[in-house]
Amino acid sequence: MHDNLNPGSPRDGRDGRDGRDGHKASAPRNQRDHEVRPVVEREVPLGQQAERALASAVHAWLDGELPEAAVRKGDTARDVEFWCSVNDQMERARRLRTQEHVEAQIMSALPHHAPAVITPWWKREFVITPMTAVSVAAALITLAVAATAALLAP
Repeated sequence: MHDNLNPGSPRDGRDGRDGRDGHKASAPRNQRDHEVRPVVEREVPLGQQAERALASAVHAWLDGELPEAAVRKGDTARDVEFWCSVNDQMERARRLRTQEHVEAQIMSALPHHAPAVITPWWKREFVITPMTAVSVAAALITLAVAATAALLAP
């Protein structure tokens, strides 16, 4: 395999010769094998999305508004072939059935009764976060101040 990201690396596919006179390069092979070189990053363009936009006629055919013959002409023929093959694959997938022994294993693994709550709600653990505790304390203080003000008012 030729490693063109790191030329001269052990995975380069070259035998370590410099190519001019057939002699080894200046560094011994085992020393070059252990050299750490930074990996060169390359940007791969993903292409423009507008290039592969479906024609409006194909959209209309997929929606059932046009017959297949109307869109199987010219540039849209490849898209129609693709969507027809996708439809064929989906039809084959819909016809697949789970083997009986697999279905039996699944059904035997399911519980035979409805799940029940192990402990009633009033016996479960009650957890209060610090923010909840501060909020409850502030509400109680506000309620106490309001009650005191109502009782002392003439």
